[in-house]
Amino acid sequence: MIPTGEIDLLEDTWAREVPHEQFTRLRREDPVHWHEVPGGHEGFYAVTRHADVKAVSRDPELWSTELGSFMIRDQSPESLESLRLVLLGMDAPRHSRYRALVSAGFTPRVVRRLAARIGERAAALVESAVTPGRDLDFVAEVAARLPIQTICEMVGVPAGDELLVFDWSNRMAGGQDPELSAGKQDSDLAAAEIYAYCDALAAERRARPREDILSTLVHAEVDGDRLTQHEINMFFVLLCVAGNETTRNLLSHTVLALVDHPVARAELAAAPHDELLWNSATEEFLRWGGSIHNFRRTATRDTVLRGRRIAAGQKVVTYYTSANRDGEVFGDPFTFDIRRTPNEHLAFGGGGPHFCLGAGLARTQIKALIRELLRRHPDFGLTGEVRRLRSDFINGIKHLPVRFGA
Repeated sequence: MIPTGEIDLLEDTWAREVPHEQFTRLRREDPVHWHEVPGGHEGFYAVTRHADVKAVSRDPELWSTELGSFMIRDQSPESLESLRLVLLGMDAPRHSRYRALVSAGFTPRVVRRLAARIGERAAALVESAVTPGRDLDFVAEVAARLPIQTICEMVGVPAGDELLVFDWSNRMAGGQDPELSAGKQDSDLAAAEIYAYCDALAAERRARPREDILSTLVHAEVDGDRLTQHEINMFFVLLCVAGNETTRNLLSHTVLALVDHPVARAELAAAPHDELLWNSATEEFLRWGGSIHNFRRTATRDTVLRGRRIAAGQKVVTYYTSANRDGEVFGDPFTFDIRRTPNEHLAFGGGGPHFCLGAGLARTQIKALIRELLRRHPDFGLTGEVRRLRSDFINGIKHLPVRFGA
């Protein structure tokens, strides 16, 4: 058994496996655990219990995002200023005003209107990409395509440019993984390329606005001022990267879960029109394979969390992956149960102002694509090694080799 002092929740661990054994130990023995970070970065408190993750998430006055960003490692002053222009990196009241600019594009009414289009895309994608008996990389050939098509249409990216956005997204989000990015310099180059692209697209929308989110941003005002181009760029990057990366990984984790649980897969395939079952199954997909490991906050004043004294300026990192296996909330938490009700998972955050804006959109895409897969190809299995993303933030699968039956 690993001593708690040797627990490692940084990127190399996640590249190998989801560290459920380490989280189980921490929830039981040290739920607010001090974790060192090498390389001259300040350590952090790892928050692993469901109740504590919710408590931190819902008290933004005490637990700030803006003071130190949402990333585990300390940022340079220049990077920190840029991250404070991203919704994830803002505190109230600024966060509330900026979130209101784009929230209209993600309302339940808008998502319902998009549902038919998403369903058509899912059907066309399965028809074109999945051939019985042929090996394919589910991540690249299926899971990556529906989210990037959907979010690009919503933001206002022309259909022919989706692969450009996909490449930039991979290089930025995969900055800790040498397969996807050549390091910080390559991630910075990808950011510069997507900013230049956004500049040109925004100029077009200023002259000829359309019914898309980018048009809303270039003509919006906050406190009487128009957004700067840098602010628009940061919005654009967040929407494109978050809307692509998170749902792609949720889809990949769901297919992997169904490979590992053939009985659940058969039950879903046999009941394509059972909405109650599909609704509960979708929530279990989200609990089982959430796409974000954690979110960092910084204490604004001295405080105590579950008996731990935390000084102003120190970091806490809330682990959604751990909270979603907390036995105090989930009966038999390591059982994949597509009928689990209630299911108070934290795949979209612990509540509060940073609850995921695209939660409804993600649910719609997951349900549409998985239902279409099981309707046409209910039998499938792995044909090679599943390779995970090296990242201490995104719970990613890089490669998922599968073969579908007839």
